Amino acid sequence: QVQLVESGGGLVQAGGSLRLSCAASGRTFGPYAMGWFRQAPGKEREFVGSISWTGVVSYRDSVKGRFIISRPNAKNTVYLQMNNLKLEDTAVYFCVAAETTGQVQRLDNVGSWGQGTQVTVSS
Repeated sequence: QVQLVESGGGLVQAGGSLRLSCAASGRTFGPYAMGWFRQAPGKEREFVGSISWTGVVSYRDSVKGRFIISRPNAKNTVYLQMNNLKLEDTAVYFCVAAETTGQVQRLDNVGSWGQGTQVTVSS
């Protein structure tokens, strides 16, 4: 299985930016998708965005135009650039991976989870 380690969370004012990083190790020979889920207090864990083995991206509607997922050619690292952060973006963000040529957008399709990193957006 793929092991995931993420970093980059923190406290930021509304309108600011953060970049999350996730490094994969273990069974990384591919193909596998990588992506991000998040969970706010009292809410269900939800899909944020993902990027396929070939670099196709997908986002939930609420982050389109603000968040950017990238995956360098090494393919074992994924970034989530978060711009124009809003209060409702406050959550624990989890890096995920799944052995698929497509996307990882469903909880039941996630193969590996990162430990989570807290993102707090303040006013």
